[in-house]
Amino acid sequence: MTKPLLLAALLLLPLGARAACPPRGETRSSLQALKVAGFEVKEPARREALALALVDCLGSPDPLLRDEVAFEALSTWMRGKLLSVPTVHALYVRLLPELSRTDAVGFRQPFSALVLSEVARVDRLQPFLTPEERERLVEAAAQSLSRVRDYRGFEERSGWRHGVAHGADLLLQLAMHPALTRSQADRMLEALAVQVAPAGGHAYVFGEPGRLARPVFAIASKGLYTPAEWTAWLSRVTALPGGMQALKTSAGLARRHDVLGFLQSLYVALQEGEDATARERLLPGVRAALRAG
Repeated sequence: MTKPLLLAALLLLPLGARAACPPRGETRSSLQALKVAGFEVKEPARREALALALVDCLGSPDPLLRDEVAFEALSTWMRGKLLSVPTVHALYVRLLPELSRTDAVGFRQPFSALVLSEVARVDRLQPFLTPEERERLVEAAAQSLSRVRDYRGFEERSGWRHGVAHGADLLLQLAMHPALTRSQADRMLEALAVQVAPAGGHAYVFGEPGRLARPVFAIASKGLYTPAEWTAWLSRVTALPGGMQALKTSAGLARRHDVLGFLQSLYVALQEGEDATARERLLPGVRAALRAG
């Protein structure tokens, strides 16, 4: 079977019919050894096949297999340009549907988003997705981030989930793409607005505000919005319903905590960065929102 036909056959298999984790022919120990060896796989065909097989480990409850092997291997190979375009495209096709799926365990969706951020990075640096495919990724990524309600970050036994941060990482790579459109940026900002200070009184403790700020900064650097538009967006997103009375509730205090973390992350990035466009467009609104808070 030729390589393109093999990739197509793998993609047509339902999740349950695909290789388990560890993949066939591998053990936890062999994958751990692969990590120690820096994920060096000399035979390209074996590397490509293993890359696709490791996708099943993105939902593993074992943090070694899920995070330290599957994600790190895929990231290492994509950043090192060690996977062919057909294989990276196969990862896109395989993982895109995972953005709309949830499960009680809560690992597969956020780690699919994280790997897709690496796919989007490849496309940003050397475009291979069609405009229609990129549009589908933007929409799926925005919807996925908007819908996150599992705010578990890190747990000592099970490791990271970090759905908000991983979703923001995917939007960051999409926001940095040279072909970003205003309508795509609009959709991303709608999704980010939902999670800056999530409903329900959740207070972030795993660095989420900084991760949410990064795609906002990237969008600002494109010059798609005026300072007045940014000021209006920030005012809406960071407003404290009920004013000072809200600070007498745990939900109000949590919202203020999250909003300040987000604004402070933006402020530092704008002050310390060298992007004049982002600073000119975004900084007035950030300052106004900080004063209001």
